[in-house]
Amino acid sequence: MKRVAFATLGCKTNQYETDALMDIFHKNGDLIVDFDEIADIYIINTCTVTQVSDKKSRQIIRRAKKNNPGALTVVMGCYAQISPDEVAALEGVDIVIGTNNRHSILQHIDAYAAERPSEPIVIVEDIGKVTQFESLTVSKVYTHTRAFIKIQEGCNQFCSYCIIPYARGRVRSRLLSAVVEEVTKLAASGYVEFVLTGIHIGSYGIDFNDDTSLIDLIEALNSIEGVKRIRLGSLEPRLMDDAFVDRLSALEKVCDHFHLSLQSGSNNVLKKMNRKYTREDFIESVARIKKRYDAPAITTDIIVGFPGETEDDFEQSLAIVDTVSFSELHVFPFSPRKGTPAAKMQAQCSGDLKKERSEKLIAKGLQMTKAYQQSFIGQKKAVLIEEFKDGFWIGHTTNYLKIFIKDTDQAFRSGSIVNATIEVIADGKLMAVVKTS
Repeated sequence: MKRVAFATLGCKTNQYETDALMDIFHKNGDLIVDFDEIADIYIINTCTVTQVSDKKSRQIIRRAKKNNPGALTVVMGCYAQISPDEVAALEGVDIVIGTNNRHSILQHIDAYAAERPSEPIVIVEDIGKVTQFESLTVSKVYTHTRAFIKIQEGCNQFCSYCIIPYARGRVRSRLLSAVVEEVTKLAASGYVEFVLTGIHIGSYGIDFNDDTSLIDLIEALNSIEGVKRIRLGSLEPRLMDDAFVDRLSALEKVCDHFHLSLQSGSNNVLKKMNRKYTREDFIESVARIKKRYDAPAITTDIIVGFPGETEDDFEQSLAIVDTVSFSELHVFPFSPRKGTPAAKMQAQCSGDLKKERSEKLIAKGLQMTKAYQQSFIGQKKAVLIEEFKDGFWIGHTTNYLKIFIKDTDQAFRSGSIVNATIEVIADGKLMAVVKTS
């Protein structure tokens, strides 16, 4: 039995893949340990969205080497896919795997142990030529209360700032029957909330030979006994047409939380980004959701300081935030990613300008988050319990309000759903109580 430690950077898709690999090692009879413990094998699942992501990956690789210089270190994921030679040259790296062939990790480790080569083994193929969804499954969730479910791989959008299509390849969808089977088993094991994740989940099914699409998959999952909540990952605004929203709003298990990726409120910037919608399209998509859901959470991402972004462009981003009234805003200063068209664009914005615009947008977002939170004071909401920390039971509602429950004398079970009455905002936290009477 080997001791195996994992570190995961980046998105929910990476987290799902780590859970799937943990499952492989667990079934092999190995022991999963914390990354800071002494382990025989360290596995780092990397991200490469920005240069900072690459740097963080390298730092964690060094941590593994420091924890146990004699351990076998496997580096996989997006950074390994984009820069395999760079990763292989890092001290302490033994095996490099890209964003495919993860299911064969035990064989790769056995091959390395048998050969003990002087150079790292590199298993990285041309991801653009991969046409089949890699079969990874999860029977137990090791890292969180919700069950992340990967439904597709790859992206065909090629936004001008994004490296991910080059790291993940083209869209490959998981068979609907395979997703249903995995969710059914996890629901039978007691999991109640399922988060659909992938690189571009709105593209689910476009590579099939039939008309199966994302809404068909969601409807199938909604009918599974034991499933209480279905939470959707990041969505394209164009997906939210009348037909999709009509079918979606008829499903009682779908959470009223929608993360629609905006990136900019300026049509000029959106065009440069190669986003395939306008600010008007985005506003109409939000209107359709709000027409069918009562006070849904609408969250988004906005990039500031994109090359050539003028003051007027930025003002349009500020304006659309006011128009939509997001429940939460994720603001990112543009970071040029080598290998993308945007990194070569003229009129790159200064760091000071990006910082100034970020601070303005973040401040506006915080105000809107507080206003959204305040609108629920006095209401009873169903809360999925996730952890007990610092004297509070902590969990989330369907609309992704983070709730702190004050009833510390009650013993809740992680993964259970309780009804709590939201009473007050204290230190920026929504405090609630579970009333027994």
